[in-house]
Amino acid sequence: MKSFKIFICLIVAFNLTTLINAQEKITLSKAITIALNQNTSIVKSTNNLETSKASLKNAYGNLLPTLNVNSGWSWQRTSSAGTTVVNFFGEAQQTPPTQTDSRNYSLSAGGNVTLFDGLSNISTINIRKNDLKVAGYDLDKLRQDVVLQTVNLFITILNNEKVLKFQEEDVKYNNDMLKKVKEMFDLNMKANVDLYSQEYQTSNSQLSLLNAKSNYEKSKVTFLNYLAKDIFKEYVFEMDSTYWPSAVKEMDNIESLYQIALSNRKDYQSQLLKVESAGYQLTVARSGMFPGLSGNYNFSTSAVDPGELFNRKTYSFGLSLSFPIFSRWSTELSIQTAQASIKNVNEDAKALERTIKSDVKNAVLDLRTAKLQSDVTKNALRSAKETWEIKRDSYTLGSATFIDQQQSYRDYIQASNNAIASESNYIYKKFGLLSALGLLKTE
Repeated sequence: MKSFKIFICLIVAFNLTTLINAQEKITLSKAITIALNQNTSIVKSTNNLETSKASLKNAYGNLLPTLNVNSGWSWQRTSSAGTTVVNFFGEAQQTPPTQTDSRNYSLSAGGNVTLFDGLSNISTINIRKNDLKVAGYDLDKLRQDVVLQTVNLFITILNNEKVLKFQEEDVKYNNDMLKKVKEMFDLNMKANVDLYSQEYQTSNSQLSLLNAKSNYEKSKVTFLNYLAKDIFKEYVFEMDSTYWPSAVKEMDNIESLYQIALSNRKDYQSQLLKVESAGYQLTVARSGMFPGLSGNYNFSTSAVDPGELFNRKTYSFGLSLSFPIFSRWSTELSIQTAQASIKNVNEDAKALERTIKSDVKNAVLDLRTAKLQSDVTKNALRSAKETWEIKRDSYTLGSATFIDQQQSYRDYIQASNNAIASESNYIYKKFGLLSALGLLKTE
């Protein structure tokens, strides 16, 4: 018999070990790593960086001369039937039929180079450089947004998991309480209204448990879809300390935090580059007012036989200078468009500065409020639990009514839910402040 019990225990232990190993553990740092590598928007933005690099390379290429090589071959046959012609003496003479074949081979190489275009090429290179940097900053900002969203979804799962565990304990307590009230009712120690109230409370507790399970499972599905993970596999979620938000110093100095945000926010750095690019675009537009100078060069050879191609060679080189006299006001339109663009991007920069100020101020206020809420709800939970325990014991001793006991228990449930929510909210607001300052780690 003893050997059989040991065998059963070994089987149970083996099954539990297999179940644990079958579950994949996802920590917050691992979830962030997965999101940064598999998020569709990040992947697409990373791919678009290659286009920006190619655009910059193309802008440099406009400074270089072009080279084209052409070759050709042609064949021609001229056939003539016999005709009558008049010779020098005025006599009619019949010419025989003729057929002449001719072939021609040609080879040429040449191109052109822009020597001056009103500094348009140089400005275009600077614009493409900024575009590449902007694309990099936008990608970094997107990565930070993905990190913040991952944190939000991960914390939601942990929050729902805590609520689920609490509801499981709540159901167990109400079932035990219902059993106890029934026993006391059978002994005529409690009125039937107490029994009915407890049955109602137990049913509500079971319903809350079902809702908690549904919310927990749905939050897992949403999170796993965001990470592009298989939703049919089993996972264990655990908050690790490797990606815990660092404390932000000088929270009382909003101006200092604002300067930190201006130095680190990728969207603001991107906007500054757009302002600079708008100035270069004005230079490009004004280049239409200057003359253009270009050079062209060519080498060619032709022959009726391939072996004689390079017996006759032709070289050419030329300069072309063009003066814009009248462009139907297209240059004026380009200049006015560029000037309007400069005003607009500067206005966007000012608006973004105001937005950053608001983001930092609101993030600090939210974090302070979340910290106070967390402290208050913890104190409220402790008081609610002690009050409920006193009312529970008093009800058992007959010195408190069932209504008093139930009301204190409902207060305890509400305080527990508030404490769970406020703790999760406090953690998220820490990350929110780092995001507003542009300090979220993406590596």
